Amino acid sequence: MALPALLPAPFTSPVAASYARLGEVFPGLRIEELGDGEDSPRGAGWVGADELAGGGAALDAFLAWDNAQVLRDYGRQARPDVVAGFGLHRYAWPACLLVTVPWFLHRRVPRLPVRSVAFQRALGRMTVRIEEFACLPDDPAAALPGARVVADEEALRAEVRSALAEHFESVLAGFGPRMRRGKRALWGMATDEIVEGLWYVGALFGEEQRAMAELELLLPGTAKPYTGSAGFRELPGAEASDGTPRTTRDRAACCFFYTLRPEDTCLTCPRTCDAERVRRLTEAA
Repeated sequence: MALPALLPAPFTSPVAASYARLGEVFPGLRIEELGDGEDSPRGAGWVGADELAGGGAALDAFLAWDNAQVLRDYGRQARPDVVAGFGLHRYAWPACLLVTVPWFLHRRVPRLPVRSVAFQRALGRMTVRIEEFACLPDDPAAALPGARVVADEEALRAEVRSALAEHFESVLAGFGPRMRRGKRALWGMATDEIVEGLWYVGALFGEEQRAMAELELLLPGTAKPYTGSAGFRELPGAEASDGTPRTTRDRAACCFFYTLRPEDTCLTCPRTCDAERVRRLTEAA
């Protein structure tokens, strides 16, 4: 009697629920996980994080999109280092969420070397391959392949910092020569992307206060190679409708957008005074 062929076990992901939840509140970004034997997409606007880290023709093509966008939207040529900064932001902001969202929602921290990530920004899509992740001892996912159990919450925060540092050490090596900035400034930009990305989606999850508290613990200002802390502070005179004070922070690094429009700085830019922040938030409300 012939025995039935054994079917392969279904692909089980420790982060699928986190990425699905992110897609619900922020449909501008869709994250797809690759299984065994699936290749990362290339061409048709896709770029691998490893290609950006290489700093060659793929990065040239990636930054050409930013250069064209500046010319189209602002009618003037930006400095090459400013264009590179814009390009880094547009990759780094969603890339940070690949790690911070699973940690925030389900206390799971994927390890994502640059070979495991691809990006298609025109479509708002990313692909990832999860081979290893960290979790807490009481997590049911601890029994999954690739799980690495750590002792407690602080150990898990260390995993977040380490996973992001591994990824961005490579990425910043590719962007850095084009940005004309020192190591401290580059890691300041990475710090800002980590903080402001989770701060934003934390509000979309309806958990802004928890997101800020978690980020304060994650980035206290002493965790190398990161520059600065989460740095949240109350903004007097910009109370919400229920009377609670609004929160702001000062970025650790500048994107140099003011070189295109000196009168139009970012809301969390150190160049933007508190009175201007209050004015903008009041108008928006």
